[in-house]
Amino acid sequence: MANTFKSYTKASIGTSTQDVYTVPGATTTVVIGFCLSNRTGTSVTADVYINKAAAVDDVYIVKGILIPDGSLYDFNAGNKIILETGDKIQVTSSTASSVDVIVSVLEQT
Repeated sequence: MANTFKSYTKASIGTSTQDVYTVPGATTTVVIGFCLSNRTGTSVTADVYINKAAAVDDVYIVKGILIPDGSLYDFNAGNKIILETGDKIQVTSSTASSVDVIVSVLEQT
């Protein structure tokens, strides 16, 4: 089993749901870091959602989290999230083109 550390980014997320990361085929992923950054001059709120590929139990990781202007929110903070093939991390913001995201993962194939 190969273990590979990777990071994924998505810039300028707005009011429509964006896929930030999708677990590749034949892979289990451990999310080891997740940061949301507000790139605007005003406060915004953001939702982070796990869309499970093989289940109907899709869940919010955070909903309506307030991110002050120019701030970073690290909501993973030492916790781990396990994702399976086809699972997606999705993000939405309250304001157009306002949130940047970086996801750090360990992919096991």
